[in-house]
Amino acid sequence: MQSFIVEHYLQKKIDIYCGGPDRFFGVVEACADGVLTIKDNDKYTHIAIDKIIAIWSDEKK
Repeated sequence: MQSFIVEHYLQKKIDIYCGGPDRFFGVVEACADGVLTIKDNDKYTHIAIDKIIAIWSDEKK
């Protein structure tokens, strides 16, 4: 999944669902060593890739 995220979502705004109430939003800043880093409102969130259930783009077309 790491290479998929880098190829399709790097520097794009996304929504991430990890189950239950765990949902995250932000721009993909990096994805390495099994960790996805997103940025929203000048705050960084680091998410373990193996915990991600779904990702979708929040970009307007």
